Amino acid sequence: MSGFPVGRAKLIRILGPILIILDAVCSTSEPLQRRANATFVMLVRNDEVNHAISSIKQVEDRFNHRYNYPWVFLNDEPFSDEFVQRTSILTDGNVSYGFIPKSQWSQPAWIDSEKADKGRQTMIDEHVFHGVVRYQNMCTYNSGFFYHHKYLEEFRWYWRVEPDVDFYCDIDYDPFLYMEDNNKTYGFTITLYEFERTVRSLWGTVKEFIKEHPQYINPDNAMGFISDNDGESYNMCHFWSNFEIADMDFWRSEAYSKYFDYLYKAGGFYYERWGDAPVHSIAASLFLPKSKLHFFSDIGYRHSVYTHCPQGEVHTKGKCWCNPADNFDYQSYSCMRQFDRIF
Repeated sequence: MSGFPVGRAKLIRILGPILIILDAVCSTSEPLQRRANATFVMLVRNDEVNHAISSIKQVEDRFNHRYNYPWVFLNDEPFSDEFVQRTSILTDGNVSYGFIPKSQWSQPAWIDSEKADKGRQTMIDEHVFHGVVRYQNMCTYNSGFFYHHKYLEEFRWYWRVEPDVDFYCDIDYDPFLYMEDNNKTYGFTITLYEFERTVRSLWGTVKEFIKEHPQYINPDNAMGFISDNDGESYNMCHFWSNFEIADMDFWRSEAYSKYFDYLYKAGGFYYERWGDAPVHSIAASLFLPKSKLHFFSDIGYRHSVYTHCPQGEVHTKGKCWCNPADNFDYQSYSCMRQFDRIF
């Protein structure tokens, strides 16, 4: 791939029109000789702009100021002028602001509304977080639609970034190229247990799919990560999908496409609260050889109350500002031991 020219114009795409920013800052650094076909992706609302800015700024300062990978922001409502202005100035990479169509962000008409409402009330009664339609829409969209968005069609790799997360360490290499050069497909930083009450029927549905489509199961799979009894039941372990560096060609593959369609038609995204984290994790664990899964042990990261903080020399080399003692990897609710045992 040819180098990227110094002083190139920066593109901002909003919904459909393309705006060319003519006063782009000219870089005096050497042009990159190679870059992956990759982008950052953030699903975000206008009222989360302050949290979004914090996340973007950290990614840029810790990594992307050297690479200028583009950003794609997605929203089920049009982005406000304030959001576009305040986020676009943070990066020299191209930025796109995409709209999610209602057909991909609403409860399908064929869902039994009474049954879905009853399920959401049960989650409220059982004090399950996010048992609401909007969250179910988000989980469904992240599970089966985002990688088909017109602003993502041109890309192979993505790095999912959430508002209000922390990146604690300098990243002095390109994780996208690491994945590409080392034949990886899915990368993560945190793994933990899912709330069983949100996925009561998920594994039974997956087993039905496997029975109908055994050809998609990889012989060198990671079943030992997601099950403690060779697939009889699901142990609730999943990769926390608020951080993902992954190959969208996998989500676009025949195996995953048929898998998602099967789950979607089963209705569990709305009758329960099937999350994109277990949906992605189960697929990656079953359809890929385990060698294609990668733990980014050197990327310090926090989302909500859970932190992955690199240890020892990696912490020092990365100039990490997290507390090494505040590391979730082997705490009781973590699934790192289950991941370790498959290798």
